[in-house]
Amino acid sequence: MTKKRILFVDDEPNILAGLRRMLRSMRKQCEMSFAESGNEAIALFEESSFDVVVSDMRMPGMDGAQLLTQIQERYPRTIRIMLTGQADDEAILRTVGVVHQFLGKPCDPDRLRGVLTKALALQDLLDNEELKTLVSQIGSLPSIPTVYSKLQKAMRDPEVSIDNVAGIIEQDIAMSAKVLHIVNSAFFGLYTKIESPSRAVKLLGLDTVKALVLGVEVFTLTTIPEDLFSGEQLWHHCMTVGAMAKTIALNETEDQDIINNAFLAGILHDIGKLVIVSTLPDQYREVKRIAQSENIPLRDAEFRVFKGTHSAVGAYLIGLWGFTSPVMEAIGFHHRIGEYPAEGFSPAHAVHIANAIYYLNRPEECHGETIAVDSSVFVHTGNQDKTEEWMALCSEYFE
Repeated sequence: MTKKRILFVDDEPNILAGLRRMLRSMRKQCEMSFAESGNEAIALFEESSFDVVVSDMRMPGMDGAQLLTQIQERYPRTIRIMLTGQADDEAILRTVGVVHQFLGKPCDPDRLRGVLTKALALQDLLDNEELKTLVSQIGSLPSIPTVYSKLQKAMRDPEVSIDNVAGIIEQDIAMSAKVLHIVNSAFFGLYTKIESPSRAVKLLGLDTVKALVLGVEVFTLTTIPEDLFSGEQLWHHCMTVGAMAKTIALNETEDQDIINNAFLAGILHDIGKLVIVSTLPDQYREVKRIAQSENIPLRDAEFRVFKGTHSAVGAYLIGLWGFTSPVMEAIGFHHRIGEYPAEGFSPAHAVHIANAIYYLNRPEECHGETIAVDSSVFVHTGNQDKTEEWMALCSEYFE
């Protein structure tokens, strides 16, 4: 297998030298290159592409945000990581939709190695002939939905307010109605009726509302043949998995990033299925027939027909749209959690567990073999089978 390639960019030679020493143990796993400016980095990309780029933020000339924006436009499959000591709000806002992961400097060596190992595993998932074959059958992947795109752009403005964000949602009456309907549903357990997008944003947080907007827009704009799936049922499944993934994450960790990303990834975990079913319905009828007649998981039937799966397509699409690595990883590995290189609980584990619990409670919605919690999850959550505890936590979603 060809070695994966990582590019590090920093205008301080001492920082680059320290990274060389820190990551020496990864030399057998990947090939590393180093650049002292944004222009030098672009020149290296023009010679040969990279799987992962790790850039400082503040550099003379072209800064990290400008560099990663260019890389996103010209080399969208490269995973983009910001490693910087300037973790101010303005820097973060300028990189929304551009950076997959934001790490503070100095970064603990084990943490950096862990992030890079996951990034390389994700690239292995995305960079394979089977996925290329499947994507080529789909043709052009859908561009990021309009309202969500406006939210992303607004987030880059350091002066953006909650009212600005609510105003974007309110421009689309149908979107406002749908978001408010969902916010007032049992998924969020709110004890007061929410009557305005502005109030919804304040109560739920911007990330949650962004997830709702994207999910609503993708499902609204996509046509699913009713003989394959009920679009309403698939939306309900994704919303339920998102809510359960958040519930499980709240039980396992106090890390708010993990909790938020679990919810977001849960809502979007089947977006690849939505894309494939709506663009290749005849082939997907064969997938469904094989899964049901041979009693095998839908993903196995997908691989037989397409040489790829909906989870890989979903991770690929979400990566092109600029989501963070934990969300991409959760979507890409939610059916292959045993292959996920993680130490400790993560959004990927939360989504895998929530998806399994959903089908354990709704076996009639399975197409083929019932999905169960993979035993490898227990290794990363304390070597204890907590399936019954997690099912009890999520029982309210099936009442």
